[in-house]
Amino acid sequence: MTIEKLPAVSSPEPGTLFATATETLLAPYQLDNAALQGVLGSIMTHDIDYADLYFQYSRAESWGLEESQVKSGSFSIDQGVGVRAVSGEKTAFAYSDDISLDALQQAATATRAIATQGSDKTAQALQRQKGASRLYLPNDPIASLSDDHKVKLLERLEQYARSLDPRITQVMASLAGEYEVVLIARHDGVMAADIRPLVRVSVQVIAEAGDSREQGSSGGGGRYDYGYFSDEILHQYAREAVHQAITNLDARPAPAGAMTVVLGAGWPGILLHEAIGHGLEGDFNRKGSSAFANRIGQQVAASGVTVVDDGTIANRRGSLNIDDEGTPTQRTVLIENGILKGYLQDSLNARLMGTGLTGNARRESYAHIPMPRMTNTYMLNGDRDPQEIIASVKRGLYAVNFGGGQVDITSGKFVFSAAEAWMIEDGKLSYPVKGATLIGNGPEVLKHVSMIGNDMRLDPGVGTCGKEGQSVPVGVGQPTLRIDSLTVGGTA
Repeated sequence: MTIEKLPAVSSPEPGTLFATATETLLAPYQLDNAALQGVLGSIMTHDIDYADLYFQYSRAESWGLEESQVKSGSFSIDQGVGVRAVSGEKTAFAYSDDISLDALQQAATATRAIATQGSDKTAQALQRQKGASRLYLPNDPIASLSDDHKVKLLERLEQYARSLDPRITQVMASLAGEYEVVLIARHDGVMAADIRPLVRVSVQVIAEAGDSREQGSSGGGGRYDYGYFSDEILHQYAREAVHQAITNLDARPAPAGAMTVVLGAGWPGILLHEAIGHGLEGDFNRKGSSAFANRIGQQVAASGVTVVDDGTIANRRGSLNIDDEGTPTQRTVLIENGILKGYLQDSLNARLMGTGLTGNARRESYAHIPMPRMTNTYMLNGDRDPQEIIASVKRGLYAVNFGGGQVDITSGKFVFSAAEAWMIEDGKLSYPVKGATLIGNGPEVLKHVSMIGNDMRLDPGVGTCGKEGQSVPVGVGQPTLRIDSLTVGGTA
């Protein structure tokens, strides 16, 4: 299917976000705009190119069910502020879980050590960020359902999975929610706020038949409250997990060697994210360590391949109203019809590379420095029917779903394991295989894409991306793809 830009959800006036953010993060500590302006002004008395304050309040919980009982659970509250100053390529950063004027002033003093040459730069009066989308409701997921109903949700999910096949012997299910309030004040006078809900349900099943024992998993979520998880959606997760496990019970060992590979639509876009997306982030390209460095305007993929990063899709796990520097997110075309068009940027790398911001500055929390990261990264539709793509393959592998993987961003080399895969023989799916791994080079894989399906879809909302020790929620997606030559590692 094609992806359409969904309308922003109905939500309170933008001022409500600021009111909630200031009431949560500033008012309890007798802080106001004047105090923030003073702290930023004290930082900008030296030769600083950029400075910001990042306030964050978050509540998070998780519930885990196993053997028909809730056996794990957690609840946490965290808050704090990060103070950052940037001069040239150098960054000074300090953070505190004590939100107070004294803590801010101490952090500002620490960051001023980044520069020794004074300047006449001063902070401007803070102004609210305008023009940002309202992509999700500022609801608190944790408060949207009672504890009893959270447990019952997991119990229903388990019952659905067990009812689908008698070979299901174990079911593990989890529910997680987060409510996050952020407020950003920058040296250029911008003040931005956001309220970010996030929920996720996961289910893993074990199927047994004779001496065979296999697993399957599914799940999803997004920037909703727990009301998103209707019985219909829970049924879908259960069916997908059970189907994967039962399919793998009958799977044969995967063959090895170079062959044609067809990637399924949706979650297999994680290969695109890892093997290609990271290489398009600004910091790697500014430093020249990416395989895509200095290649803007060059053919880097097969004709027809268009890759975008879009943080403005309503309610998606990877979407944000503003990034973690207060810049509105946007839809950025990275590769268009095979031609490299641009990179994902934060303020530091955009300034040093002389390009515009793309709204991709992201950080795990107030205790982390932002860096350019993906939001929702996917490949656009082609014009081929998925069945036509499979029918075109004499012998090859159809990878429906992926598990884990590893990527070397500098070289683009990757290794991914397939959670569900099938052999293609004479244009038809002949039998499922297990133990298949895909081995290749991201930039080279793009050149071997020969057919692009018309069934693009995004993942169900399960992605978390790690980079330099920081984890952030992301989305991926793609249509069905035919790759003419890719190395398959197998056990046969």
